[in-house]
Order: sequence, then structure tokens, then C-alpha cells
Amino acid sequence: MGFFQVDSPFRDGVRSTSLVCGRPQSSETSQDIPTVFIVDGDRIASESLAALIAREGWRSHTFASAEEFLSHPVEFAPGCMILDVCLPGLSGLELQKRAVAKCSHIATVFLSAKEDIPTTVEAMKAGAIEFLLKPFRQEGLLSAIREALERSQHVIAREKQRQAIQKCYATLSQRERQVMVLVSSGLLNKEIGCELGISEITVKAHRGQVMRKMRAASLADLVKMAGKLGLAKAREGTMLLNRIDQAAYRSSQPGGNYAFVA
Repeated sequence: MGFFQVDSPFRDGVRSTSLVCGRPQSSETSQDIPTVFIVDGDRIASESLAALIAREGWRSHTFASAEEFLSHPVEFAPGCMILDVCLPGLSGLELQKRAVAKCSHIATVFLSAKEDIPTTVEAMKAGAIEFLLKPFRQEGLLSAIREALERSQHVIAREKQRQAIQKCYATLSQRERQVMVLVSSGLLNKEIGCELGISEITVKAHRGQVMRKMRAASLADLVKMAGKLGLAKAREGTMLLNRIDQAAYRSSQPGGNYAFVA
């Protein structure tokens, strides 16, 4: 069982060494195959790393500088970056910082030709998976890459889940959002009715709509969703807005006044 190259060696200044195993292709798409981005000014070292990565069944893209990497589009798919500390132009540490804004789902493994404790500490504080000295053991590098890819997959899964929850949340009416905040805060239907100035029956109806639209299987699920949406701190704001609404309504009635006390 051999390997064959499926991309051209060079394209737009970026060497692509995507390799796949020489066997019938499955339904797995290209986005399902993790990508390892190699940023190293040493071409021979980059090609050696790309060959190692190919043997593990991963895709790879190599870049000679930080600037090349930053100009290259990165898919929101599992991946990691093998980054040399010493690069022409922007340093490896500077690229690590900029990569957070460009592709925060990509974890970093650092390589360095010399031991530098301050640099190592800075890289690890910024989220690097590992800091390896050249020459390094292949298994040590592969282990770090696997850990980096696992972290990347976790970040992507968490973000996709958040987006799905946000999409469901967008379908809620304003009143349903208020009910969701108060329900997830632990209030009973009767207490929610008092807070919002509506009947308990109406609260139950809104609550049922919230559960259906949010696709929550249980109250515990709904509470978790509220946490992921950052609604845990929204209760006070919801209560305050409701009191303002009630005060405005009362003031519009004959004999009403405009006074409101928070």
C-alpha cells in the first residue's frame, strides 16, 4: 500500500504536500482530514516534516515565513501549526499572537534550534501545546501534533454547538427570551409570571415554545444552553427592563405617573 501525491508541488508560493494513502477513497471529505501547517524557513526541514506528516495520513502545507502563512486562507477545520521560533521577518512568537485572531482553532507546536527558557515560557503561556528542541524525536513531535489536533477538534465542536444554539435562540420572541432567562435562573412559573406581569398559564405556554424552539430535551439542557449563550447574567437586566415596561404602561393610563424606582 503506497502513497501518491494529489496536489501540485508548488502553487502560489506555497508548497502543498497533501498526500493520501493509495487505497479506494471513502466518503470522507477533505475537511475531515486534519491539516498540519508547517512554518519554517528551512526548506529541507519543512519537506522532511511534510513527509512525516503524510505517513500519518494528515495533510500538510508548508510556508517559508510568517507572512506567507498569514496571507493563506485557513478553513475552519481541524488543524495545527508546527512553528519554528526563528523565522525571516515576523518571529514565531509574533505569528503565534497573530494566528489567534486569524485562526484561533489552530493549536501550535513550537520548534527551536536552541534552548531559550524565556521564549519557551512565553510560547506556553500563549497556548502552545509543546516546545521541542531540534533535533527532536519523531514520536515526541507526533504526540504533540495529536494533542494539538484533539484540541482543535474540541474548539471547533464547541463553536459549532454554540452557533447552533445561537441559531435556535434567534427564533425566540422577545418575551420568550425573557422567559428563558428567568426559567434558566431557577424561577418557578408562578414567580416568572409575577416578574413579567403575566399569568402562570401564559408563562407555561411561552416556556413550552422556548423548549421546542431551543430543542431542549430537559430543563438541565436549557440551563446549559443559557450558560453557553452567556444569559446567566441577564436576569437582572430582564427584570429591570420589564419593570420599566410596566412603569411606562402604568404612566400611560388615566391617573398614572411617570415615576420609576429601580
